[in-house]
Amino acid sequence: MSEILQKNKEYAEALKNILRLRGEPVAVKLVRKGEAWPEGYTEPEAQMSHCQAIFKARDGASLKLPLKSQNCMVGCSALNMTATPEKVATGDFHAGIGIHDSPAAAGKMISDRLVPPFESEGEIVCPLKDADFVPDVVTIEDIPERIYWIVPLATAKDGGRVQFSTSPFQCACEDIVSVPICTGKPNISLGCFGCRKKTSMAADEMAAGIPYAMIPDFVEHLKKYETGVMTKAKRD
Repeated sequence: MSEILQKNKEYAEALKNILRLRGEPVAVKLVRKGEAWPEGYTEPEAQMSHCQAIFKARDGASLKLPLKSQNCMVGCSALNMTATPEKVATGDFHAGIGIHDSPAAAGKMISDRLVPPFESEGEIVCPLKDADFVPDVVTIEDIPERIYWIVPLATAKDGGRVQFSTSPFQCACEDIVSVPICTGKPNISLGCFGCRKKTSMAADEMAAGIPYAMIPDFVEHLKKYETGVMTKAKRD
């Protein structure tokens, strides 16, 4: 077993057990243009969206998803795998769903989004415990009480307040992958229309993305919390 796989198994076990997660923490790696793909991961037989891959990985699936395996160009463009489709950029696509009052309002949602500052050929999405590579982001999807602990973890060293960015769409792609990559900080999302329509995301669940570089420190703090402050809190 490689050193990175062993570490990821340890991180995943701590996150899952201490936070009492319903499913697996998920590792997401965007494969840069010209970068070698991690070995040992297979493409699905049928296309799927990035958000579907996230929730399948939470349930244990390991997936190799080049652009040709993806069927949601909104998510792919949010992850800088492809150009933003014209109808998405103008707002016509999302305005047609019925949430925004106009294409201009929907278009502003798209123009304001954060996109990774590098092009990617696709992604590997799998349980963190099975990640034999260095992910960009680790995502978790669960009830608010469990997602809440990201806030103490993010403020433990320097204090202050935590700000999060979200919109009615693009939870799994922009909110919990692109935003953490771009900012280097965790981000929490209430979920989105697409996730709640196309995935197993439950009505009582939220989602969060944590830059992988922060995971070792988060895990160390969680181990302290487990026998400290968490024993004093109401937990479901």
